[in-house]
Amino acid sequence: MYVTCLRQGPRRNPIFAIAGSSNLTPRYFQIGTSPKISSCTFSTMAAPPPSKRIRVTDVPCIVTMQGMMKGKENIMSLAQGIVHWQPPPSVAKAVSEAASQPSSNSYCATEGLPELREALTKKLQVENGLENVRIMVTAGANQAYANIVTTLLDAEDATVLFAPYYFNHLMAIQMTGGADRVVFGQVDEAFLPDPSWLSDELSAQGSKVKMVTIVNPCNPTGVIIPRDRLLELSSICAKHGVWLIVDNTYEHFTYEDDGHPGHSCISGENIVNVFSFSKAFGMMGWRVGYYAYPERLHPEMLKAQDTIAICPPVMSQKAALAALTEGGADWVRERVRGLAENRHAVASAVEDVLGKDAIVGGSGAIYLMAKLPVQDDFRVVDWLSSKHGVCVIPGSACGAPGMIRLAYANLETKACLEASARLKAGLLELKQRGVAVLDEVAAAAKA
Repeated sequence: MYVTCLRQGPRRNPIFAIAGSSNLTPRYFQIGTSPKISSCTFSTMAAPPPSKRIRVTDVPCIVTMQGMMKGKENIMSLAQGIVHWQPPPSVAKAVSEAASQPSSNSYCATEGLPELREALTKKLQVENGLENVRIMVTAGANQAYANIVTTLLDAEDATVLFAPYYFNHLMAIQMTGGADRVVFGQVDEAFLPDPSWLSDELSAQGSKVKMVTIVNPCNPTGVIIPRDRLLELSSICAKHGVWLIVDNTYEHFTYEDDGHPGHSCISGENIVNVFSFSKAFGMMGWRVGYYAYPERLHPEMLKAQDTIAICPPVMSQKAALAALTEGGADWVRERVRGLAENRHAVASAVEDVLGKDAIVGGSGAIYLMAKLPVQDDFRVVDWLSSKHGVCVIPGSACGAPGMIRLAYANLETKACLEASARLKAGLLELKQRGVAVLDEVAAAAKA
């Protein structure tokens, strides 16, 4: 048995889960609150425990949510950030042809297939306005970020994540030894990264911040960052010699028809841009991402890539090439437009009960966040899945206690309407009865 970190609790006290036993249901507690456990450095096994780095890494909240849904019937998910559509038809054809090609079974160039990188170079120039950058193809955008963290950060370096943040970004930093050197940045009233706060933080005497990460449009908030704000953040980072990492996974998920700004990319000698095939092209399981970075970083980026993956999966890259060249931005844009009813249904479920001030996002990505009438979002999430048959992500997993993250692209419209109705019913009961409904569930579980 050993103890692993689940999330940050009030006043940033870690919440931990007992692991390493046959009981797959995590037991949550704060350090010092359990009568039997007061630290996370022990083991009852003869073998030594896992590394401290991995033990202080948060438990993946998606895995926790999947476990919460397991064994329950008729659960609908507004939790995981995926899309309901399949890849372009060209992907199946390309994969069928590639299956008999010997090259599909071999290693390729460490940075990815030349033909895919050539196509991505054109895409970055035409769609994103990025030139004179190197491209590394990876097994998903999360691997790209892991490469970046490994390449750019030393043990003593601090890094900024603006809260609410993407949980896997925090986990990548934690598992590489930077758990106690994460600085959680402030956002403004619109949930945009606050440039004044960043300027003050980087100007502070003794600042050890070496890297700043932003997500545009943002996971988890669903807020798109306008170009002028991107340029302001970039200028501040450049002034202080700090890396700016921009995760553009949701670049195609913009809603200009509703008056919101489109997606913008910026480049510079201190900027690394991350991209993904997963969401836009419905290729989550194929695991293909890529990132663009200054030429001078290439020899060092190759070290991380070769160690972690050797090369990206060749078959997946051939599928991605087909999606890019025969599907493209127009194919994606048509499907993104089809999310309008889903987005409205989920937003209305929150607004009708808690009011417009309770909703965050809607200008980009595939997420909304909701401010709950009670603070304990983990218990609310458990209760919503058990009582109302709808699963969502706790805001505490993203550094936003008292909130929940809602994904609206993973269900087709009819199913999304049903899930939204369940969410609305749950929020209404929660508003009317408050924390008492959560206490009843806890009492029933003990009985």
